[in-house]
Amino acid sequence: MHILLVNNTRIPALQYGGTERVIWWLGKALVQAGHQVSYMVAPGSHCDFAPVYVFEPEKPFAAQVPMDKGIDLIHLNHMVNEAPPLPFIMTMHGNTNIQFPLYRNTVFVSRNHAARFGSDSFVYNGIDPADYGDPMLDHPRRYVHFLGDAAWRVKNVRGAMRIARLAGVPLHVIGGVRFNVNQGIRLTFDPRIHFHGMQGGEAKNRLLRDSGGMIFPVRWHEPFGLAIVESLYFGCPVFATPYGSLPELVPPTVGLLATAASTLAEAVRNRDSYSRQLCHDWVMDQFTAQHMMRAYVKAYEKVLNGHTLNAREPVLQEVPAEKFLAFDAEE
Repeated sequence: MHILLVNNTRIPALQYGGTERVIWWLGKALVQAGHQVSYMVAPGSHCDFAPVYVFEPEKPFAAQVPMDKGIDLIHLNHMVNEAPPLPFIMTMHGNTNIQFPLYRNTVFVSRNHAARFGSDSFVYNGIDPADYGDPMLDHPRRYVHFLGDAAWRVKNVRGAMRIARLAGVPLHVIGGVRFNVNQGIRLTFDPRIHFHGMQGGEAKNRLLRDSGGMIFPVRWHEPFGLAIVESLYFGCPVFATPYGSLPELVPPTVGLLATAASTLAEAVRNRDSYSRQLCHDWVMDQFTAQHMMRAYVKAYEKVLNGHTLNAREPVLQEVPAEKFLAFDAEE
């Protein structure tokens, strides 16, 4: 098959970038499996294993598709301004609070994510282990970490700091800064809280290799949570809230889910009771780019054989009544 992967941002992602890294890993895995891949992405993109075409969101989408390149199926990763001129699927990567119909061939990124739109069509994201290298599971672990865009209030970095303080363990925040105006002008003085800003590549890998666990008390329904899979790859058990995809990604063997800071802090104090090897193996058995690629190939084949991925257009079933889901900081 020849698949055109479409996204409205630049590839490759050098630091933060969930969707960008997912479609990069997917394209690479497809090529390794013998398929042909092209990308249509934002200007400034480049790729060493597939042709790249420029996506221009202000222009009619159909006119931009290189119809003379033998493309079999278009894989959208966002909505476009008109129906694609070839068979297609779309992956819905994020959340929305707007109840509008999505394409019938929409794929979600977790079972919970799909169910919230009245669908059962989902493919888990998967990482390329080659980008992370040796997890060094026997390496001494000196602290715990938070990984995510700390400027997003739903990610609840404040809650992560609260849990770390209760547990009496240093916290390294990867994806945030000490002075933050996006959360009501937050300036964190605690010397046991370390901020690293946005990190990628080996700099991020090194921080995760030194961590004994991940604190992730999100206050929204996490669609997937790539940071969780990355952390587990390095043998870090996850201590988080039970929202969205989290129960699917974090079974009791690799972490604990709860809404109370004190409960999570107790689990963090006992983090060495979790097997780093089991955490790593869980990812390798479920959440690699090869797993993701094979699942998408099944979806591609289903559409190319004239079937749809959903019986009807998926629509958000219920608009959340509260902006932030419950978290008991006990302060």
